[in-house]
Amino acid sequence: MENNEAHELARDAESLFVLHKSTSEREVELAIAREGEAHLVRFAGENKGQKKGHRLVSSWKPGDPLWSGSYDDRPIAVQVRPALNGFDLTHRGVEVRALAYTEREAAAARLMPVKRVADSGKALRCPMPGVVRAIAVMEGQEVKVGEMLAVVEAMKMENVLRAERDGVVKSIKARPGDSLAVDAVIMEFR
Repeated sequence: MENNEAHELARDAESLFVLHKSTSEREVELAIAREGEAHLVRFAGENKGQKKGHRLVSSWKPGDPLWSGSYDDRPIAVQVRPALNGFDLTHRGVEVRALAYTEREAAAARLMPVKRVADSGKALRCPMPGVVRAIAVMEGQEVKVGEMLAVVEAMKMENVLRAERDGVVKSIKARPGDSLAVDAVIMEFR
């Protein structure tokens, strides 16, 4: 969006940067202005010759699980689930995470390193410090999703650890009575 155009629209609008996360990350700058019961949304990069913006009308409030209303006078419904700094949106089988930031927040978010989720698919790790009370499987045993693998007691509560996927137990590293730290390997899978 060119500077003059952005300032014109921003006079009576909130400027947001939305980061969509699905298979790839894409940042989209939006300018949002209220027009009566509707919101006018203008995407950065739209040609000057295009209309003033897209008209969104809805009575949705944060916390409602379904956004239903109209987009440029066409009915639309989107499933909305809260996420940190934004929402997970689902429409016609497509899911995206929309993170809403001010311009300043977006600049800070760009500097944050991307957190990679560790793949613990080949091991069952202790989720908290505790004492192993039971091991429910043996080495070489096939396990199915949801099957009980072990019981760990932490803070006087027993926590049942279940299989997250089908597999075969390769080795068992802990025994009943062992005191384990967070992320200690209880068993490994093939």
